[in-house]
Amino acid sequence: MSLKKIAVVTGGAGFIGSHLVDLCLEMGFRVRVLDDLSSGRLANLNQHNANPDLVIEEGDIRNLDTRGSLFEDAHFVFHFAGIGDLVPSMERPLDYLAVNAQGTARVLEAARQSKTLAKFVYAASSSCYGLASTPTREDHPIKPEHPYGLSKYLGEVSCFHWHRVFGLPVNSVRIFNAYGTRSRTSGAYGAVFGVFLRQKLANAPLTIVGDGTQSRDFLYVTDVARAFFAAANTQMTGEIWNLGAGNPQAVNYLASLIGGPQVHIPKRPGEPDCTFADITKIHHDLDWTPKVCFEAGVAEVMANIEYWREAPLWDPASIETATAPWFQYLAKS
Repeated sequence: MSLKKIAVVTGGAGFIGSHLVDLCLEMGFRVRVLDDLSSGRLANLNQHNANPDLVIEEGDIRNLDTRGSLFEDAHFVFHFAGIGDLVPSMERPLDYLAVNAQGTARVLEAARQSKTLAKFVYAASSSCYGLASTPTREDHPIKPEHPYGLSKYLGEVSCFHWHRVFGLPVNSVRIFNAYGTRSRTSGAYGAVFGVFLRQKLANAPLTIVGDGTQSRDFLYVTDVARAFFAAANTQMTGEIWNLGAGNPQAVNYLASLIGGPQVHIPKRPGEPDCTFADITKIHHDLDWTPKVCFEAGVAEVMANIEYWREAPLWDPASIETATAPWFQYLAKS
């Protein structure tokens, strides 16, 4: 009987990472998770408590021992660890660069020690495109609007440097707007789903930015996980794929599906009116297509809404305070 192959998932207790852990275990891998639990939760992996094929190590990628045993004999490495909230990056740019750029370099160097590595897949961000034309292709000019977008792009540049110089088999997936169960509930003002769901639980008004006609290319998290596994399982290397549903949804429509009172807050500078991934390349190269329609995905999230009970509750005043640096700096550009 052959030994099971090993997948390492950094940020594996987090939102997308935990769903990727689910999929890797389902596909017969042994999985090693590295997470500092700053935004991830061990509860996201509780369903695997009795599974000997899962090992969880708590640690910060900034302090990763690149010669340690965690990556030894790894077949796949999926790199999700990082700081994911956009708004605080305006006040903490050095932290974002330290984690998302320098931390990524340490993960790459640790992965390079594995003699059995078949693929390193980087969780990149569509924020590298800035205020992009749509639908957005992989060859769109790069122009990040904020330190978060810059830090994620520098992490991607590092990945392809390790690919070119050291021969590391790297692919990168630029995520547009992932949503679903277990999405982030950090203390920072973050993605629209977490904000709306906590407000729904509190019977508070949903804080809609601008007039709510802006649209986002929302993709359900299990579809995201399938795409990442496909990006690892392919023989192709050195590739970048955009990842979305290819079907943008208006924030007003999301609010109507969640239901409840609404209040409008000022539109933020530096944010696109529409995110829209051209998914032609990932469909062609990896035979990947989304399976979960938006309405079904939102219904699944609503069925698990209690997960967001402990998330911060935002209102217009607290959002104004949290986003003040955003307006201060990005209004100028």
